[in-house]
Amino acid sequence: MMLTVAVIGPAHALKGEVRLDMRTDDPEGRLAPGTALPTDPAGHGPLTVARLRFDGKRWYAAFAEAPGRTAAEALRGTRLLVDTDAEEETEDDSWYAHELIGMRALHADGRLLGEVTGLEEGVAQDRLVVRTPGGDDVAVPFVEEIVPAIDEEAGTVTIDPPGGLFPGLGAAEEVR
Repeated sequence: MMLTVAVIGPAHALKGEVRLDMRTDDPEGRLAPGTALPTDPAGHGPLTVARLRFDGKRWYAAFAEAPGRTAAEALRGTRLLVDTDAEEETEDDSWYAHELIGMRALHADGRLLGEVTGLEEGVAQDRLVVRTPGGDDVAVPFVEEIVPAIDEEAGTVTIDPPGGLFPGLGAAEEVR
C-alpha cells in the first residue's frame, strides 16, 4: 500500500529547496539523501532527495530533479510516497491505521465491543477509536495492558478495558 510520507510545500530560497508538510514520524529515515520516492501525481517523480534539513520548526528538502526555484515551485502539492508492502517486516507491535480500521473489537472475555474506526495520535500513546454497536465512539489507549492482542488473520483486536471506558461495561473507578 502506498502511504504519504510528506507533501511538498512552497519553494524556499533560490537553490530548489522546498518546505515539507511531514506525514511520518521518521523523516530522516524516510527522506535520507539518496532516497528515491514515488510521487502523486506520478508525472513528477520519482524524486531523489539531495538534501534534507530541519530548522527547529520546519523540514526542508532539495531534490536532484529540481535544481532551481522554478522547478521546485512546480512540485508544490506533490505527495511523496512510500510502498509499505515492499518494506522489510516491521516490529511486531507496529501498526498502520489502515491495518486496524475495520477490525472487530472484542472484550477479553469474547464479547463484541464494536469496530475499530480510527487511530488517533496522542502525546503519551496513540488511541484506537472504537464505534460501539450503540453508535458511541470510544477512544481506547493503545497500550499492551488494555489492548493485549491483535489477530490480523481473524480481523480482531482484543481489549481489556478498565471499568467505565465503554458505556454499560463496568463501573468507573473512584477518583481520589
